Amino acid sequence: MDVQRKKGILEVCVLAVLKKGPSYGYLIIRELEQCVDISESTLYPILKRLEQNGSLETYRLEYNGRMRKYYRLTQTGQQKIDLFLEEWEELRTMYQFIAEQNERAPEPAAAGLEEETEEPSAAEAADAGGTGAEYQAAMAGEASAKEESEA
Repeated sequence: MDVQRKKGILEVCVLAVLKKGPSYGYLIIRELEQCVDISESTLYPILKRLEQNGSLETYRLEYNGRMRKYYRLTQTGQQKIDLFLEEWEELRTMYQFIAEQNERAPEPAAAGLEEETEEPSAAEAADAGGTGAEYQAAMAGEASAKEESEA
């Protein structure tokens, strides 16, 4: 999946987990495992971004003698979820269109849509790193074409 698209979706997935109530990193990862494999090194930058843009807020509570950081969904975070769900309907329609068109359309080779190939010019052959023989053949072809046009 495209990295940027996945990044945005992961943010909304984190917010969706927090919709159920406040949670902390380890539990958020466990919840997300239902839909995606995510590591701590991926989750914590997402949590930081979401906190910075006001989608969630944090607080600390002591647990077994240690302070644990909890994350809680804010109204801004809920709005982000709502907007995502509205956009999803439009995206779903586009994905469905692409899938339907892909099923109906013949493969390019079957539809006679094969790309035309031309012999490379001597310069193109050299630029492409062709062998000496390929370069010589291309040069000879250009020379004979030039002679024919001058005659």
